[in-house]
Amino acid sequence: MLPNLPNLHAEHIDIPDGEKLQPRPPRAHAPRILLLYGSLRPTSYSRFLTLEAERLLQLFGAETRVFDPHGLPMADSVPADHPKVAELRTLSAWSEGQVWCSPERHGTLSSVFKNQIDWLPLESAGVRPTQGRTLAVMQVCGGSQSFNAVNALRVLGRWMRMVTIPNQSSVARAWQEFDENGRMKPSPYYDRVVDVMEELVKFTLLVRDRSDYLTSRYSERREARPGEASTLAAAAMNHEAIADAGAEESETP
Repeated sequence: MLPNLPNLHAEHIDIPDGEKLQPRPPRAHAPRILLLYGSLRPTSYSRFLTLEAERLLQLFGAETRVFDPHGLPMADSVPADHPKVAELRTLSAWSEGQVWCSPERHGTLSSVFKNQIDWLPLESAGVRPTQGRTLAVMQVCGGSQSFNAVNALRVLGRWMRMVTIPNQSSVARAWQEFDENGRMKPSPYYDRVVDVMEELVKFTLLVRDRSDYLTSRYSERREARPGEASTLAAAAMNHEAIADAGAEESETP
């Protein structure tokens, strides 16, 4: 324990160090990005926006996968070995970064999108499987521009311990922004999507080789050695017992 910080256990302290952030060695493969969207409609603007994002990611050098939510059962309604569940979990484990795109429904993200996140386990081998991955969030709106869905997606990303990039995309009146082939028209909205995907690739390259160090936490390092807490507690109790015995002896006439 440290004199001025008696609640800290020095053996679990890791002073942040720039040298430890240097990747050894850096990964050579293309950044792996999984894209999820949140609508089952035949004309799905969240899917159109997701596919537009995928094209940009590929241009920026990323390897991409898009998960099709059709056929994914409601969370907990079937065992986790269901083929669609297994596919989603495998893709999430494969990814180094993700893109989440949802339509706004009733002021928040859609149930189709949330169901995909609900199937991702919160813990596997003691950590969240999504921990340390980068994340970009996007939404499509049927009316005027809103940020309710992307804000909800950011909350989910934080809960899943992902590194959510600062930029985001919200496309207002999405039905006006895509042509009959589902391609996005030129606009400031399109330019923002380009910005977001460029930023995601940069952050993924920055984070992926350092995620273990960036997500290493004092509390979890302590929890990984539960026996030590019992030993320290026993030592403290023994110390108190010795002190109490000494006090009793000193009071004996």
